[in-house]
Amino acid sequence: MAYPRENEKKGVAEAAVDYAAEMPRIPGQHEYVSLLGLRSFDAASLARRIEDGLSYVAFRKLKGRLKVSSVELADAALIAHRTLARRKQAGRMQPDESDRLVRLARVFSRAIELYGGDEDAARAWIKLPIRAFGGVSVLEMAKTEVGAREVEKLIHQIEHGVVI
Repeated sequence: MAYPRENEKKGVAEAAVDYAAEMPRIPGQHEYVSLLGLRSFDAASLARRIEDGLSYVAFRKLKGRLKVSSVELADAALIAHRTLARRKQAGRMQPDESDRLVRLARVFSRAIELYGGDEDAARAWIKLPIRAFGGVSVLEMAKTEVGAREVEKLIHQIEHGVVI
């Protein structure tokens, strides 16, 4: 792609940014952040957003996509109910809470992929007791990073026909 004349005076880095801005948006591996209402899909931007704390709107967006109550999502994200009320009033989550919301979005996104884009089926599955997890649901397992990794491992095994 040839850059417009105005870019000839810019450095290589600025021209690359202009070129990237003209490219069509392909969400890629961080597409799950759209479940939180975010539009930036690159890892560096996501990390900055988590460090700054996501907007309370992200909590509401994920709650709506999961079709769970505020209490259920707060429990899954290990956020005390009184703390959630303060975050709602402040309009912003703390970085650790934001990180847990992103983790839940990532797991839900993988479940949606597992069910071929069927969000209703994915929602039902993440709430079911899973024998591989000792009867604990995916939502319960995803409370911790270790649990979320185990869920992602299980999804990978299911996708590849590995008997559990």
